Amino acid sequence: MADEATLFIETEHPIDFTVADGTGITKGAVLQLSDPFTAVIAAASNPMVAGIAAADKIASDGVTKLAIYRGGIFRMTASGSVTAGDPLGIVIGSNRVQSVVGSLTLSGSRILGVALETATNGQTMYVELRPSFGFVAV
Repeated sequence: MADEATLFIETEHPIDFTVADGTGITKGAVLQLSDPFTAVIAAASNPMVAGIAAADKIASDGVTKLAIYRGGIFRMTASGSVTAGDPLGIVIGSNRVQSVVGSLTLSGSRILGVALETATNGQTMYVELRPSFGFVAV
């Protein structure tokens, strides 16, 4: 996978989520939340955010738990233009983040976090991972 999120500052310990044994997950992948307390690779733009994979998960290795970060400062890649302070959503299939200002109304559960820097398409920036930080009407 390209554009993995890279941990810069650990502000919280990762927590274990259930994952499918048959699925491979790359460290730094942005994951969506599925019920019950399960993380899966994002399958739609702006899904409910589980967090960022703290380690690699090898497909069909018998492991069904994976540590997921739900807080921290990460280096991530922008999709489109992002301004410092913008709430961010997940872009399906790219592991990039996009500003949701002016285009969507999302509940906090679909917000990955907030941009700490301004970036343009393909540039990396610091992002504060903060899923579910409140309702955002943009």
